Amino acid sequence: MGLRTLIRTSVTLALFLSLLIAGLAQNDYQPHRTVLAVGAHAGDMEISCGAVLAKQAQLGDRVVMLHLTLGEGGNPRLSPGEYGRQKQAEARAAAAALGAEVIFGPYKDGELPNDEQARRYVADIIRQVRPSLLITHWRHSIHKDHVAASAITVDAELLASLAGVVTAHPPFSGVRGIYFTENWEDKEGLSPYVYVDVSSSMEKWETAVKKYEFIRGGISPFPYFEYYRALARVRGAESGFIHSVTFDIDPMGKKEVIERLP
Repeated sequence: MGLRTLIRTSVTLALFLSLLIAGLAQNDYQPHRTVLAVGAHAGDMEISCGAVLAKQAQLGDRVVMLHLTLGEGGNPRLSPGEYGRQKQAEARAAAAALGAEVIFGPYKDGELPNDEQARRYVADIIRQVRPSLLITHWRHSIHKDHVAASAITVDAELLASLAGVVTAHPPFSGVRGIYFTENWEDKEGLSPYVYVDVSSSMEKWETAVKKYEFIRGGISPFPYFEYYRALARVRGAESGFIHSVTFDIDPMGKKEVIERLP
């Protein structure tokens, strides 16, 4: 098989897997699944995969975002209390623009504990929301809260299914997959595996993320909006769409069983 054909076959397989695994084939799409996106800070899930969340909501799915912290420590001009109140209002507005629900966790920015109590908290949210799909951060990051959010969410999915783990809600074992979103701070070891066509939801994404001042610009020198808009175009070029958002999955899930080489 020539290199060009191999690349074309690999791209085609990736597209097929993205549709099969994420369930986004619109011709026979059956809505009424629930997507739960767990982020370390308000704004993390919106900026990285908000276009996918908007698309799922458009398709009729229930979409819920859990912000474990507000990310209230990120504005040098405001106190954490003042900026936290601002971020909470921005998060509510962004969720409404995406067609999503929002839950705010009890933790402080920069102090997200990677411990059993946090796992039980998220496990109970999973039991309450009853998601079909989970989205969270990749396991490696330059931000400790992102690392903690990933580890907490992965372990919480298991705890939520165990009858011996007692929380306020009954056990739930209906999560069919965990997807790790592509974030500029979480690049180490992440390999885009699932490409989702978000060409139809980029306008909603733009409206939603610009509810946040830090994304519009003026707080951080990092160009959040420009970076993620350009990244969606790059991933679109790789996948044959106009715009795409990508996810990785656990390496154990990357298995293809065939009778012979294609």
